[in-house]
Amino acid sequence: MSSPVPALAPEITPAETYQIDSDDYDSDQERDDLEDDEYDNLVEEAENGYNDEEMKRYTEQLKEHGLVNFLRDYLFDRDSGNMRSLRKLLLGFGIIPPIQFRNPSTPNIHLLPFTKIALSRILRRRTRLEQYSSIEDAVKLIKTSKKIIILSGAGISTSCGIPDFRSSTGLYANLQNEGKFDLDDPQQMFDISYFREKPEVFYSFAKQIYPSNFIPSPCHRWIKLLEDKGVLLRNYTQNIDTLESLAGVQNVLQCHGSFKTASCLRCKTRVPGQNIEPYIMSQQVPYCGICKAKRAEEMELQKKIKESLKKSKGKAKASWDDQDDSEEEEREWGGGEPGIIKPDITFFGQALDSEFDECLFKDREEVDLLIVIGTSLKVAPVSEVLTHIPHSVPQIYINLTPVHHVHPDICLLGDADSIVTYLSDRLGWNIPLPTAVPKPPSLDLNSKINESVIDNKDAVRLRRIPILPDEGHWLTGQDDTAHIHRYVKKSENVETDGILLNNNRILEKGERSDDDDLNIQKEEEEKDSTPNIKPIKVVEIEKIDDGYLSDESNNTEERPFKRKKGL
Repeated sequence: MSSPVPALAPEITPAETYQIDSDDYDSDQERDDLEDDEYDNLVEEAENGYNDEEMKRYTEQLKEHGLVNFLRDYLFDRDSGNMRSLRKLLLGFGIIPPIQFRNPSTPNIHLLPFTKIALSRILRRRTRLEQYSSIEDAVKLIKTSKKIIILSGAGISTSCGIPDFRSSTGLYANLQNEGKFDLDDPQQMFDISYFREKPEVFYSFAKQIYPSNFIPSPCHRWIKLLEDKGVLLRNYTQNIDTLESLAGVQNVLQCHGSFKTASCLRCKTRVPGQNIEPYIMSQQVPYCGICKAKRAEEMELQKKIKESLKKSKGKAKASWDDQDDSEEEEREWGGGEPGIIKPDITFFGQALDSEFDECLFKDREEVDLLIVIGTSLKVAPVSEVLTHIPHSVPQIYINLTPVHHVHPDICLLGDADSIVTYLSDRLGWNIPLPTAVPKPPSLDLNSKINESVIDNKDAVRLRRIPILPDEGHWLTGQDDTAHIHRYVKKSENVETDGILLNNNRILEKGERSDDDDLNIQKEEEEKDSTPNIKPIKVVEIEKIDDGYLSDESNNTEERPFKRKKGL
């Protein structure tokens, strides 16, 4: 790869690229807000810019080389030694810059941040690799790959007794149903601003997700198995439960942090996570001893100053000074209690550690297979891993429910533990047995705590028993859904997203299986007639979901088109 022009080199780094939010800009809205004459001029400029073949080549380079390398290569023309125009590139993709960057003389350095956002949206439109679709393809890919990235989410820990976040029975839904807290959105529980204001809310439920009482699931141990076989490039986990580490996985990146350590929000002092475990289990807010001592000293000093002012300047002046001191204290301590200790997990409003960007930039050059397990891929920037690795790298998606805003090559739906157990059986592998034993919470406290509030009955959670390979079978879609498979117990019907799967195929909505006919025979005899339901054709859903654009709809890679007057 070529080096960027020195003036732009600091601007094109993984840390400033992989964590951008591509939903910050709506090019369609900018297009609608244009006057006709200005729009026509932009269309003409685009038509006189790069041709279709050039734009096709740039698109392929972007999807294979990634955003950082593509921009570095594009900006500097090695043949001429000149800088290429970002404005010309954007218009070639059919992207209209915001009004503040729309002047033709806008320099590249000013357009670069917006260009990263715009191109990241193009990267989201990965085209599924049609040569991979079957269960056999999935088994073969795992068997032959040497550098596998595992992207894991909460779904691999639910069988351990840890709730997920976004399902109908997950943490967010439960918080919403309980209505204990005045929340506009359950996700406020993990909002850093809300935490600073009301840390007691987070600590009221943190016990539910704290990893002290759990045993790694078959999925965690399967990831360890891949590492033992020397084929795991890295495990990027969204989970904060540290169960990957407990299973023995060494090459794991906890993208959203974990409970392993905790830090004071004010002085940044870091302590082992075990230090705050008793507070979590007893639903108390831990405070930094260093900051509390410092604040006590400052408060004592302020008290002496105020007493001195009262004697020398009178009560009126002292009252005015009291108000000033109170405002100064609020600025000093952030409007809340000083020295709140927070687990080193990444909240909404906080950036990921730079290690995420550095690892992804390195790993994208080596990965030959991506396996996504147990995540709905709705939280950026970790969900963007799929877009930032080369689009020619095969992707296997394993989850209880399907997703529609990304297009993996093979979708394996069902209980993740059961699926990895099946895959291991096909590969002739044995998932190692768990070695970790649940431990009771630590009671080493430097403050008063009532031991009775710690419920040891939660020490061992009931776990789902996976479907064994000889007890299950695969239900496979047809035509456009032939790459979608659901793993169920034999003779089990499953309905998901309006699609009923039975007898090794996907039934259309309204179509009955053989078992259904037997089950409803008596009911039909009691009715004079049965409604005739017309089958609905099963198709892939193309929509915008949580800000993600479909691969095929609303294709902004097309050039700007002229509007009809009055539209």
